[in-house]
Amino acid sequence: MSNTNEERNNDSFIMLPTVDFCFKELMRNPKVRKGFIAAVLGKDPGTIRRTTLIPTELRKESAEDKLGILDVLIELEDGTNMNMEMQVTYFEYWTNRVLYYLSKIYTGQVKTGDPYDTVKPCIHVSILDFICFPEDAKCCRKIAFCDTETGKQYTDLMEIYILELKKLPPEDQNEKGVIRWMRFLGGKSREEFEDMAKKDEYIEEAYNELKRLSLDEQKRMEYELRQKAVRDYNTQIKSAEKRGEKSGEKRGRNEALKQVVGHMLDNGKNESEISSLIGCDLEEVMRLSEEWRQAKSNQM
Repeated sequence: MSNTNEERNNDSFIMLPTVDFCFKELMRNPKVRKGFIAAVLGKDPGTIRRTTLIPTELRKESAEDKLGILDVLIELEDGTNMNMEMQVTYFEYWTNRVLYYLSKIYTGQVKTGDPYDTVKPCIHVSILDFICFPEDAKCCRKIAFCDTETGKQYTDLMEIYILELKKLPPEDQNEKGVIRWMRFLGGKSREEFEDMAKKDEYIEEAYNELKRLSLDEQKRMEYELRQKAVRDYNTQIKSAEKRGEKSGEKRGRNEALKQVVGHMLDNGKNESEISSLIGCDLEEVMRLSEEWRQAKSNQM
């Protein structure tokens, strides 16, 4: 790079929270965590006394591209586990994936011999920069187990919050809570962040953290590498789809998935891991694996 550190630090660059690396770094700040969690749960920040960030490993697609979905896992004072994920590009089986990982967090609490009354609530928060529910204009929803006839909630032990940034309504000067945070997370410029920071002390802290992160050379490098990894992965998917269409496949998507599955198999992943990573049923992944192996065998 030709830019010096000083030049980079003095430019107008600002990290965007929709990049999952940036979102995860923001959540390392206790005050930012407190403000965002309170907004999602509809509580006063003063009632959120303790949040503990639990380390999570990067789930990788392969050893080479180091691409996986970065998540944030937090434990609240009462033992509630809250898992958060930022996802920018469309993910066809996002619902399956959310249920899979939420269930793992829930069942992971119970060790051999433990009574079931030790289980604490588990909450998943999806922050999506794509439309997940095209049938309505609702940008924020809470999903829980309930009686399908009466609507009465069955339990609060597993809950899901879906925040769709693309559905945010026109800005309202009186908006607050989770809508205000969604506006911040979907921001695209310093000017937007500065304006929002004036309205809320917790968002102001988030903006100050954004500025600190953006001035950190190492963090900026990691941010840019993360952006590149996501772009490369999306390009690979689109390219594979085009190759599938050109080769006469009736379903270009099937060919694309088969090539992605094959790439992961070649990099040491098993069918179960691939199933959870790309959001496909295990049966479909096993079928694609067999087709991939057969194709490779025929080339020999």
